[in-house]
Formats: sequence, C-alpha cells, structure tokens
Amino acid sequence: MSVLALAFLALCVALLVAGVVEQRHHHRHLRGIPTRVLVNGIRGKSSITRLCAGALRGGGQVVVAKTTGTAARFIYPDATEEPVYRKFGIANVVEQIGIVRRAAAFHPDVLVIECMAVMPALQEINQSKLIESTIGVLCNVREDHLAEMGPTLDDVARSLSRSMPVGGICVTAERDRVEILRAEARRRDCRLIEVDPEGVTDEEMRAFGWITFKDNVAIALAVAELCGVRREDAFAGMWAAPPDPGVLTVERFRVPGGELAVANVFAANDPESTLLNIRRLHEQDMIRRPLHVVINCRPDRVERNGQMGALIGDIDPERVILIGEPTRSARGTVPAGWQDRIFDLGGRRSPRDLLDQITAGVDGHVSLVTVGNIHGQGELLLEELATLPRVDHATPGRPS
Repeated sequence: MSVLALAFLALCVALLVAGVVEQRHHHRHLRGIPTRVLVNGIRGKSSITRLCAGALRGGGQVVVAKTTGTAARFIYPDATEEPVYRKFGIANVVEQIGIVRRAAAFHPDVLVIECMAVMPALQEINQSKLIESTIGVLCNVREDHLAEMGPTLDDVARSLSRSMPVGGICVTAERDRVEILRAEARRRDCRLIEVDPEGVTDEEMRAFGWITFKDNVAIALAVAELCGVRREDAFAGMWAAPPDPGVLTVERFRVPGGELAVANVFAANDPESTLLNIRRLHEQDMIRRPLHVVINCRPDRVERNGQMGALIGDIDPERVILIGEPTRSARGTVPAGWQDRIFDLGGRRSPRDLLDQITAGVDGHVSLVTVGNIHGQGELLLEELATLPRVDHATPGRPS
C-alpha cells in the first residue's frame, strides 16, 4: 500500500474517532439538561420559543433559549441575549451542537430551542440526533415551504411531525390537520396535547406589550404546566419576556398630510398568517380606517405576489399600493371590485421617491400595512420610513 493511501486511511480513522468523541460529548451535554423543548411549525416559532422561556423563568426555573427566525438569538438565563454568530452568515443545523454545549455550561433546568431545519429528513435528524427533545411543540401547519415539505398541506403536517419526540410529549395548536398529527403521534408513542386558545382571556392578552396570538400563549402555558409552573407565574414571566426582533408592532410617523400608522407584516409571509395578523391589529385597534396596503413584489416569489393580491378582497383597503417587480403578478389577482383602488409604483424607485409617492395619499390619519416579502423595495421603504419624525405614544387620538 502506498504512503498516500496509508495517509488517507489514517485521516479517515482520525475523523471517525473525532466524530465519535464529539458525539459522546454532545450526548453528555444533552443529558445534563433535564428538559429540552424543541419548537417546530410554520409560523410563530420564535415568538413561542421566547414565550416558553419567559413562562418558565416566571416559575423560577433556569432556562436557556435559542431562536432562529428574523434574527437568531442565544438567550441567557437572565433573559439577556446576543446574536448567534454564523460563519459567512450561513445557517446550518450543525450549529445546534454548539448551542447545546453553550447551554449546558449554565446547568439549566430547561433548554427551549427553535427548530431550524426545513427539509423533512433534517427535521428528524435535528430531533433524534441533535436535540432529543423531551417536549416537542408543533405550533401550526401553514402554506409555506411547499417545495421542501409539500406539495400538499397534509404532506407538510407529516413532515413537521418528524420532529415529534418518540415516547415523549408534543404540544400543538393546530386544528385543521390535527387528525394527521394524532396519527403521527401514535406512530411515535408520543402524547399529543391539543391546546385551546380560548382558554386565554382577552384581558391576559392585553397585558402584552407587543402583538402575539392566543395560540402561541396557550402553547407556552401548556409547556409551563408540564414543567410544574403555575399559570400566574407563567404569565408574569411571559409579560416580562423581551419580544423577538421580528415581532409585529405598529409605529407612528408624522408626514406632510398628517399621521401614518405603519404595521410591518412582512414577516408573516404566507397568506393565512398575513390575514390573521391584520385582523389581530384591527381587534386591538392598533390600525383603523382609512387603511392602505403595500404589496412588495419579488421576481422569485411570483406565486406569493399573487397570493397577496388575492387577499385584498378580505382586507378591503381604501388604497392598494404595488411596489417591487413584477407588480403585474399581484395586480392580476386583486379582485375586480378593488382594481380601481390600485396605485402601481412599478419596479425600482429611489427610497425617497418611493416614500413620497406613498405618503402623498395621506390625508389626516392613515394606517399603512406592508405585506408580501421584505427584500428589495420593502427593505428600502422601511429604512426610509425610519427617517420620519415619530409620533409620541402619548399623542392624543392614538388608537389604544
């Protein structure tokens, strides 16, 4: 055997030994964390991760958490946090190994971690090899990532179920495809807990300083109860928990024609979540009429552009503003009764021109909701909006 072949064999053996050692270290770190909560689903994972961590902290438990969504964060037991460093800015499920190692150093009672895998096989590896959760969360099944997990929503439900802990517990707020989740849970000898969002009162929801949903809160309450935390303590912890950077908020700006209340709903992404967010904003009186909707279009999201256009009939705004490209992909799906309300700004415009064209339609108080995908013209619009003078929260006439 040549020297080169011997060197190659030695390298393979060294890599194998290193892999075995790394795996043993990883399992030792996992065993040092009694309860591991893996949060999966289509929408709301980051918010649920933070709510669960807050609820458990409210019960006096030592909790480490990690989110993956809008801005990946490592959250310390005292609720302080820092961004998750990624080499070249690229996310990889293998980073979970380092997160578990960091978490184990705090000797926590609980690790709450968001699932960062999309491909079904990687979701299963994330659960069975990287996290080995004792409690799983499968928050919802929505119309997204169909290319990886679809093509149907039933397929998405089965794909997400691959993160259920075998012989463990899974908490869900899903209702439309709960039968599929029940069947998948039985296959894994997993106890499925179905939460009732109506068990959370409107008064309890009003105590939050940001927009969240009863489904998410009900899931966090169920996880807290499984970990022995009282409801009142769980709520105290959730109310005090810092929200995700991508959380839905409404900011108010002064413009030449009056006041503009801007709700950034770009993060919702899929049609169902977008509509739910807008309805939630109406319910809490954070937006009101007249209502203007901005649809940001992207050339690589033509189908999504069309889905947003089709939502206009349900949203019923006074003005529909199309930006990005190709705007025709959204314009063609806007129902006939709203076609005369379309204001098509076309493709690329300078940020200032974009803002000037949009605010030119403001007369008095106007609520502006941004939907679709944030990248491209959407990012430019939000950056330019941030340069406007803000309306103080105590300003009379502000919706409460």
